[in-house]
Amino acid sequence: MEDVIELLRERSEDIPTPLELPEDDDLVLVQEQILIHLPDEYKIFLKEVSDVVCGSLEPATVTDENSHTYLPEMTSIAWDIGMPRELITICEAPDGYYCIEQDGVVRFWDRDEGLTEDEWPTIWHWARDIWLES
Repeated sequence: MEDVIELLRERSEDIPTPLELPEDDDLVLVQEQILIHLPDEYKIFLKEVSDVVCGSLEPATVTDENSHTYLPEMTSIAWDIGMPRELITICEAPDGYYCIEQDGVVRFWDRDEGLTEDEWPTIWHWARDIWLES
C-alpha cells in the first residue's frame, strides 16, 4: 500500500484547484447517501489518495457534491444502467466502471457485457495495475 501511495504522489499532477481529501464525516455521509457500507481499504484509499490527479482515469471522490466524480452520483448512474446494487463504483472507464465488492475485491463492470472476469484483490492492486498505467 505505502509504495503505491508513494508512486501516486510522485505522479500527481498540479492542478489550479486541488482536490480535498475527505474526513471520516465525509465518508459517513457518502455511506448514508448510497445506503451501503464502504469497504475499509476503500475508505483508506479515499482518505489517502483521492486528491491525486494522474493518468487518464479519474477515480471517484467524496468531498465535492458538484464534481462529475462524486461517488454517490457516479454509483447511482452505474446502478441505473444495470450494475449490480451491491457494487460501488470506484472509477468510470470508457466502456464501463471499475467497482469494489464488500470484501474489497475490485472488478470491472462492462456496460454491454456486465461483470467481467477482470479483478484485482485490493484497491491498491487496481491503483498500481490500472490507474497508474492509464
